[in-house]
Amino acid sequence: MMKGDHNDPKALIRESFNIEGITIEECRSIFLDWALSLPNEADAWKTIPLLLEQYGDKQEHPMLVTLREGLIKTVSPIRRGGRKGRLTN
Repeated sequence: MMKGDHNDPKALIRESFNIEGITIEECRSIFLDWALSLPNEADAWKTIPLLLEQYGDKQEHPMLVTLREGLIKTVSPIRRGGRKGRLTN
């Protein structure tokens, strides 16, 4: 049985908005749990904007900040070995 909805099956994101005094660190932990609990077919990159739309009317909240951060794609550093790596550092 689903506790939340299609975008938040365990209602983790929804419940984070009900925790008074929640910190950004706690929101990040909840966000990670949410991301790991998504079904395999779910695409987090497509789901996060839907959650932002769903909860965007909340006053500035650490979970909104965390969701926005979740949209930022990071680029892995390219490792350069050997002589070329030593020369570029």
